[in-house]
Amino acid sequence: MNRPALICGSEPAVSVTGVSRYDIGHVEIFEPARKHNVSGPDIQHVVDHALVVAEGDDDKVLYLGPDRAGNLLEIVSVFREDGTEIVIHAMRMRRTYEPLLRETGNAND
Repeated sequence: MNRPALICGSEPAVSVTGVSRYDIGHVEIFEPARKHNVSGPDIQHVVDHALVVAEGDDDKVLYLGPDRAGNLLEIVSVFREDGTEIVIHAMRMRRTYEPLLRETGNAND
């Protein structure tokens, strides 16, 4: 797939798709993704209810969305060779991603 890389900077270079991302069902979570104490059900909620989905050319997918309490989180998953997806990062959403929410009209100014 030819997709821009996800980067962390003042303006992330990503390909943003809306909420129309396919439903991946139950997500698998790589244990180090839990280091910021985000629960499995909250990770699943963000993936299921993402406000923004951005795909990078390195087979990574960034999901921005609310956890079950409404707190915005950032979730990063990676596509594996067998076509499945595994979550490798989960934490409170950083300000660097706010422009992506504004682009889709979902951010509070």
